[in-house]
Amino acid sequence: MSANDDLFLNKRERVVVRERRGPHWRQDGRLYFVTWRQADSLPREVRDQIQAEREQWLLRHGNLPLNELPKGTQEAYWRLFNRKTQERLDAGYGSCVLRNAEVLKVMTKALHHFHGTRYDLGSFAIAANHVHVIVAPKPGIDLSEVQHSWKSFTANKINELFDRTGPLWRSESYDRIVRDARELSRITAYILRHAEQGHYVEHHVI
Repeated sequence: MSANDDLFLNKRERVVVRERRGPHWRQDGRLYFVTWRQADSLPREVRDQIQAEREQWLLRHGNLPLNELPKGTQEAYWRLFNRKTQERLDAGYGSCVLRNAEVLKVMTKALHHFHGTRYDLGSFAIAANHVHVIVAPKPGIDLSEVQHSWKSFTANKINELFDRTGPLWRSESYDRIVRDARELSRITAYILRHAEQGHYVEHHVI
């Protein structure tokens, strides 16, 4: 499968926006960049620092609720703080169970399991405490269903491996509809750079 304009965000079509801590845009049959992380991947002091940076940013931009700012300003906010969060994740906080060889087998098996049937799998990186994936759910398949399947299956299997209980993953993931071929190239390059840090990476053209 090669990338084409039909996979990217179509600004002329309706976008379903689901709000939790952050917005989650949905368009059927599109290409997404998805990130999720371990529940213990960012300690309290790091989360507090990011929150303080968010508050300062909003203060500089009119001190309004985020959803009252222009759409372009909201987009800039989410891009900036997603990048800041990724930088902290790459520092390797938390238990970092994804470094374990058996855990890597669980993760890669889960990601490949429905490739070609429920979604087309692009490049992905499994870092010490988080995962990045490019994925295109098949028409009629919601990204949230795919994410839930991945996270639920892997959490159960990994908890069994370590004879532990409790949440493995943070409940909310980050996801973004890929805007165009240039953005896809940038995201792919970012994922592939994880190999230079010693993380597990697979490159798949989508």
